[in-house]
Amino acid sequence: MSAIDRPLPPLNADERTTLESWLDFHRATLAMKCEGLNDEQAATASVPPSGFTLTGLVQHMAEVERNWFRRVFAGEQAPPIFDPQADPDGPDGGFDVAEGAALSDALATWRAEVARARELCADRTLTDTGRFMEQDVNLRWIYVHMTEEYARHNGHADLLRERIDGATGV
Repeated sequence: MSAIDRPLPPLNADERTTLESWLDFHRATLAMKCEGLNDEQAATASVPPSGFTLTGLVQHMAEVERNWFRRVFAGEQAPPIFDPQADPDGPDGGFDVAEGAALSDALATWRAEVARARELCADRTLTDTGRFMEQDVNLRWIYVHMTEEYARHNGHADLLRERIDGATGV
């Protein structure tokens, strides 16, 4: 049994609860895919020549959380976490894993970004906006995009985890 709490989103709730519940469901899914792995396993590439790893995926999702909620929605000046030389307005990075990088550190950073995202959104409405590509983007759109981002990458995480130790499902 997993130590990660991943409740099924409510089947009949208001829009905001539905959006936030699905996003949290997918956040928890990523954490579950990493559960029980050591640093070496989590840094194991999927299938050569790809360098795609679970640690890199967690790092990437920390960057994605930071970008959409802190930079875009809240307008914060938040530099990239895992590639300090990267352009903060460029594509979300984090996929490259530094020598000796620990999964636990990547997860802690990701969890901190998730917590900050929740704080930034708590008192805002779904129609409140940030700026993306010189256009207004509302919180509703960001929630939908983030859910899509996690769902897509959780599919990758399924394959990575199965390749590492045969664990499937979740």
